[in-house]
Amino acid sequence: MRLFLRSITYLARAINGYELVDPRGRDLPPFTAGAHVAVRYGGGPQPRAGAPHAIEDRVGGPASPRGDPGQWRDYSLWNDPAERRRYCIAVLCERERGGLSRHLHETLRVGDEIEVSPPRNDFPLAENAERHLLLAGGIGITPLYSMLAVLRRRRAQFALHYCTRAPEDTAFREDLAILAAQGRVHFHHDGGDPARGLDVRALLREWRPGTHLYCCGPRGLMTAAVAATAHWPAGTVHFEDFGGPVVDPPGDDVPFRIRLAQSGREYEVAAGETIVEVLRRHGVAVKTSCELGYCGACLTPYRAGEPDHRDQFLDAEGRRRFVMICCARARSPVLELDL
Repeated sequence: MRLFLRSITYLARAINGYELVDPRGRDLPPFTAGAHVAVRYGGGPQPRAGAPHAIEDRVGGPASPRGDPGQWRDYSLWNDPAERRRYCIAVLCERERGGLSRHLHETLRVGDEIEVSPPRNDFPLAENAERHLLLAGGIGITPLYSMLAVLRRRRAQFALHYCTRAPEDTAFREDLAILAAQGRVHFHHDGGDPARGLDVRALLREWRPGTHLYCCGPRGLMTAAVAATAHWPAGTVHFEDFGGPVVDPPGDDVPFRIRLAQSGREYEVAAGETIVEVLRRHGVAVKTSCELGYCGACLTPYRAGEPDHRDQFLDAEGRRRFVMICCARARSPVLELDL
């Protein structure tokens, strides 16, 4: 989708919010609390006439690989899922010079068009939970803020612990003030010294039946939460980790062959190259867009073989019939495509 940047909002020190809408005012694909979209700038769409630039980085945590403006990045959606006319993301401007987040903060303008994937949720609310414990660190508040809208509407039991350096670094602080006064939101400011912040081990020491934990934030917070919940029952702890690249390629690539069912031709796919690259080299036209397994443009049926799915698009049912040829490989010696 190519969406229009309708507004930019100051959320906290070095954090901007970006409101994305359909240029024609149509409804956007629905999403659920905890979802994210993949976004790219530079290598994708061009800005609208009179608007200078486009977009960056990864919300919900540190930036993933830097330097290539044509790559995709993930951003958690922080607005209420009941809203169908907009997606709201937020980006922390990192301090180092030349980072993509700095580029976004300095160049993105209202009026730009930005390429955005459909929403995907790897961090949903547990439907069977009786109580919800939310733990956020810094920009990790974004998916949890969307959850709050749903939990409040359901009149569910919840508590949010929100860790930042200082009040001025706390996004949505004024909006959360009422919940804080009710004892349902707790702010923890450590001044940059984690030893002065929230005692994660003490918070999570006792598990109350029916409670689910949702955690998103910097690596230190996530690591502490993993250690503190080692005794919690399986399936009751949920993490959103934005600390690494959008796609983390496995290091076990081995060559395999693809067979085109309609012509009977076979081609070898070497380690380090994609099915798409091989097909194009042999004159087979294929449609792609993101080439990272997000958008679904290269969706292709297969007839035989065992794919090694590496996409962020197909569900379990889809993987029994289709393969994303921009990123998938094969576990079998031959993968037969319906081409």
